[in-house]
Amino acid sequence: MEATDTHRAIDAVWRIESARLIAGLARIVRDVGVAEDLAADALVAALEQWPREGIPRNPGAWLMAAAKHRAIDHVRRSTMLDRKHGELGYAVETARPDTAAELIAALDDDIGDDLLRLVFTACHPVLTTEARVALTLRLLGGLTTSEIARAFLAPEPTIAQRIVRAKKTLAKEQVPYEVPRGAELAARLSSVLEVIYLIFNEGYSATAGDDWMRPALCDEALRLGRILAELAPLESEVHGLVALMEIQASRARARVAPDGSPILLLDQNRSRWDQLLIRRGLAALDRAESVRRSEVSASHPAGRGPYELQAAIAACHARAREAGDTDWAAIVALYEALLEIVPSPVIELNRAVAVSMASGPQAGLVLVDALTSVAALEQYHLLPSVRGDLLVKVGRREEARAEFERAASLTRNARERDLLLERARAAAGS
Repeated sequence: MEATDTHRAIDAVWRIESARLIAGLARIVRDVGVAEDLAADALVAALEQWPREGIPRNPGAWLMAAAKHRAIDHVRRSTMLDRKHGELGYAVETARPDTAAELIAALDDDIGDDLLRLVFTACHPVLTTEARVALTLRLLGGLTTSEIARAFLAPEPTIAQRIVRAKKTLAKEQVPYEVPRGAELAARLSSVLEVIYLIFNEGYSATAGDDWMRPALCDEALRLGRILAELAPLESEVHGLVALMEIQASRARARVAPDGSPILLLDQNRSRWDQLLIRRGLAALDRAESVRRSEVSASHPAGRGPYELQAAIAACHARAREAGDTDWAAIVALYEALLEIVPSPVIELNRAVAVSMASGPQAGLVLVDALTSVAALEQYHLLPSVRGDLLVKVGRREEARAEFERAASLTRNARERDLLLERARAAAGS
């Protein structure tokens, strides 16, 4: 294998394994910043050895073993760690392999999931909401600061500063590496849900790179959401988020053509939608409604929350056997309810699309035109993309071509850029 092929393979493995790697290391060293540094050291070792010796049979296990050796060295050398961690370092160094594994496993609490523990640690109240989300996306999702910045519609230096400050704050405040319980759990759910959904979205529509989707991130977010639903069964918004992700994930096979190019929602072959995931999503939506009606949910006690509403929108699509069967009027109403509790120009854009389907493209175009002056959407590629689509439908093809080209210049996803340029050429009639 050529060195460049090996480096690409290492990058792919890192994307898949980095979250588990950092989470497992944080369990040992109890410091997410140190854990990320140790994981990076293991990556450097892979970059040095794998091109020369070949990719190991189990690259994830190789990275974890390399990183754990460094973690043990860190524990042994550090005079600042508490007695428990000092004993762990000594025991892991001297014990048999099976005993070492038992000692490391003994640090788990009753949920037994490193990744979930990492989410709650990174979402600790000592951090701002923005910092919690950015840090967890960095550590758990393996996103770069650039990718996180695009998810936030924020400048990249701002996100980088948030991440650095967040790690320093967690270390300074000696935040425990654990899953909260009781009242503290309810108070921290909102930020955790936001983190999980942003991770899912990065997998569902990758902000950058050569792939339209990053399925491993979707799978990880779904797994975390399902675990969280078991941990907090009386929280309606947890079930709402799980419902939303299950239903959206059901379309994964239909969203990508054999050549890797994107297939948009209305063009998808719905027979390829995963009916099992749809059923699971609809069941989760029913649970969200049942919990909410029981009036015991702390996450959103007064009516449907944002995730339940978005799941209801996704359910409208899932229940339509053909695109033409979609109840767009119901979707418009759901977006209006969503805007009442979460005012957002992105949601306004989505509502405009629904209005265009329910009441005609001109009605939608009026709403989209009103959003072109919103500063937060200046670099948001879906605004000119939606506008281009509506301009084609009302016969303003040259303007549509310019909008698609602008959208292509704003996206950093290669597959999406190719699709937008193709639509620009189609609008121009070439």
